[in-house]
Amino acid sequence: MQRKKECVAMLLAGGQGSRLYALTNNIAKPAVAFGAKYRIIDFPLSNCINSGIDTVGVLTQYQPLELNEYIGNGQPWDLDRAFGGVHILSPYQGKKKSSWYEGTANAIYQNMQFMKKYNPDYVLILSGDHIYKMDYAEMLKAHKATGADCTIAAIEVPMKEASRFGILNTNPDGSIYQFEEKPKQPKSNLASMGIYIFTASKLFKYLEEDEANPDSSKDFGKDVLPAMLNAGEKMFSYRFSGYWKDVGTISSLWESNMDLLGENPAFDVGDADWKIHSRNPLAPPEYIGETAKVSNSMIALGCEIEGTVENSVLASNVVVEEGATVKDSVIMAGTVIRKGATVTYSIIDEDVVVEDYATVGVDKDSKNAAITVLGRQITIGSGLTVEGGKILDKDYRGE
Repeated sequence: MQRKKECVAMLLAGGQGSRLYALTNNIAKPAVAFGAKYRIIDFPLSNCINSGIDTVGVLTQYQPLELNEYIGNGQPWDLDRAFGGVHILSPYQGKKKSSWYEGTANAIYQNMQFMKKYNPDYVLILSGDHIYKMDYAEMLKAHKATGADCTIAAIEVPMKEASRFGILNTNPDGSIYQFEEKPKQPKSNLASMGIYIFTASKLFKYLEEDEANPDSSKDFGKDVLPAMLNAGEKMFSYRFSGYWKDVGTISSLWESNMDLLGENPAFDVGDADWKIHSRNPLAPPEYIGETAKVSNSMIALGCEIEGTVENSVLASNVVVEEGATVKDSVIMAGTVIRKGATVTYSIIDEDVVVEDYATVGVDKDSKNAAITVLGRQITIGSGLTVEGGKILDKDYRGE
C-alpha cells in the first residue's frame, strides 16, 4: 500500500520582490529579515507545522541561494522528516524541455510529480510573502465540511483598497459565485489572501487543462480559479479575521515591523501557543550600556547599545555607539551605527556601516516624509546625509 499524506503544502517563494528595491537585489523576498529574529518565510512554514502539515514544497526561482541555505533540512521548523518534510523545488530540465516558472499555476504544474509522490487528498497553496498566524487545519476542516473543490482564504479589506486584490463575491453560505481579479469597481471587500485548499484530483485536472491552453497566463487568480468557477465547481470562501499583512512594499514592511512594538502589539510574535520558528543566529546576550536609552523597541541577541533607540526593531549583532540615535527604524543583523550618527524612519539591511555623525532619513512626521532604504553591506561615509526616501545599494562617501 502506497504511503500517503492527507494534505501537502506548496509554498510559492520564487518572487523577485521588486517593490522592496535594494532589500531584494541579492535575495528572494521570502528571505528578507523581519522582526529582529525572523525572515518572512518563517511565518508560513511555522503555520504549516503548527497546523499539523509536515510536507511542504518550497518553490524558488529568483536569487534562491540564501533562502535555500536558510531553510536547509527544515529542522528549526520540525520539518526534517524521513517521509515528507520540507523540500526546495527549483525549475529543472525535463526530458522534453526546461523552463522558468511562468506563473503561479505553471510553477505548481511543474511540480505535480512531487505532490503525487505523497498521494494527497488535498493540496494547500501558500504565498511566501505574508506575515500572519493561521490554523490551516481549521481551513481544511471547513473545506471538507462544505464538500468544496476549492476553498479560498479571504479577509475583509477597506473598500477603497479592494481594487488591489482578487475579490470574492459570495452567497450567504460562503459559496463563491464570482471571482474578480483586481476589479476597477469591486462589488465587495472580501479579498483573496492567496491561500487555497484544493481537492487534489481537481487541482491536477485544472492545472493540466491550463497548461494546455496557449492563451493562458498560467496564473491562479487570472486563469485557474475563473476556469473552475465557470465549469460549475464548488468553490467556497474561508473568512479570516486575524492579523495579515502583505509585506511586498517598503511601507508595508516597515508598518508590519512597527506592529510588533508596544505593550499590546497588533501582532504578537511571542505567543507560546503558536510559536513562530526560525533559524536563529548564534549570538551572545544583548548588551545595554550605561549611556543607552531604549524605549518601545525590540532588541535581538548580540546587540550592543550605547546610544538611543526609540520605537525601532533591531536584529542580532547590531551596534549603536554612544551618541548615536536610531528612531522609527528597522535595522537588520550586523549593522553598525557609529557615534553621533542619526538614523530615522529607515530600513537598513544587513552588515551596513553608518559612519560617525552621518544622518540617514528624516522624521516620519515631517512634510513629504518617506522611508529611507539602505541595501546590505554598504557604508555611509562620516558626516554625510542620506535624504528621506532615498534608496541606496552602493557605498555613499560623498564623492
